[in-house]
Amino acid sequence: MQGERFSLRDHLFNDTTIGDLADLFATADDGFDRDGFHRRVMAALPPLELKARQAMIARELAVELGDDFPRAAAAIRRALPPPLDPTLRDEDFGRFIFAPLGDFIVSHGMAAHPDLSLNLIEEVTQRFSMEFALRPFLNRWPDKVLDRLEHWAGHDHYHVRRLVSEGTRPRLPWGEKITLDPTVALPLLDRLHADPTRYVTRSVANHLNDIARLNPDLVYTALTRWAGVGRQDDKELVWITRHALRTLIKQGAAGAMALLGYQIDAEIQLSDLELSTDPVEIGSALTFGFVLTAAERTPVLVDFVIRFARPNGAQVPRVFKLKQAVIQPGQSLIMQKTHRFRGNATTFTLWPGPHRLGIQVNGRVLAEHDFTLTEAE
Repeated sequence: MQGERFSLRDHLFNDTTIGDLADLFATADDGFDRDGFHRRVMAALPPLELKARQAMIARELAVELGDDFPRAAAAIRRALPPPLDPTLRDEDFGRFIFAPLGDFIVSHGMAAHPDLSLNLIEEVTQRFSMEFALRPFLNRWPDKVLDRLEHWAGHDHYHVRRLVSEGTRPRLPWGEKITLDPTVALPLLDRLHADPTRYVTRSVANHLNDIARLNPDLVYTALTRWAGVGRQDDKELVWITRHALRTLIKQGAAGAMALLGYQIDAEIQLSDLELSTDPVEIGSALTFGFVLTAAERTPVLVDFVIRFARPNGAQVPRVFKLKQAVIQPGQSLIMQKTHRFRGNATTFTLWPGPHRLGIQVNGRVLAEHDFTLTEAE
């Protein structure tokens, strides 16, 4: 229906996907009650959120597969469809319906059968990524898992190689917190940064971005080392570097700017910062413009910062990309941007009140201008 809100939990876990999972297991295991499993899951599904649905499905699988984990592991192997195409480079994420298998492996195999469980994770991750399941094992059996990761870093299937990086990320969103020292995984990233698949190198860059929040110098050292060894395609390494440094770039970190070829102390002049309207209504847009000049050829990375009003009177900054360019001597770089203040965003709530626009060039805010955001009439 028009206007009906998209539900991710219903898109991923529904009558069709549960039926598909039930069919796979019923074919693989004569004792699996296909209709009973399907009926119980669908009855419990409606009120549950996404993660709770995943955990519930794992519990219902345990009802059918029993407490004998080696036997259950064999049934899971037989139920799995063929691996995802190993010749692809990206965007083949598999089917989320296999995510509950990770919960089952953790709850029923980790304590008594860690090696068998890791073998099974290696198989399942070739159908759907198992980074969330790997992290409890990393906390419980760190040496055993690290030994396995050394082997997996050279695996033929890129989903297994990606698991090495993604499963050890210090700040994996929605993932269990791990106690692993961030430096321990760096030798694995040294190998994986040269991977030929973007699916893997994106994870490596995200991993470095996590580390950057804890220890930027480790990230600078790793990226400099990778540039020196020359094992990755130059264009891909530039992409990895930019993606890995994105948080530090927003913060205006001098080391990040230097690695990307921008001088934080470059002599750049900003003039004629003008805003199209003030106040600005929520739901409408702010257009602003300014001019950059420099006495010599100067690469510039231009962002804009909006300090958003909060209910307690504070302002919270958010950084937005604007342009990468080169200022030529004797020429002006004329910039203009329109930013819309959407009032229906689910991830960030707009509040009326005093705001501030800042223009950040090579990590430095060169000019600011206050404006007021108001409720739509």
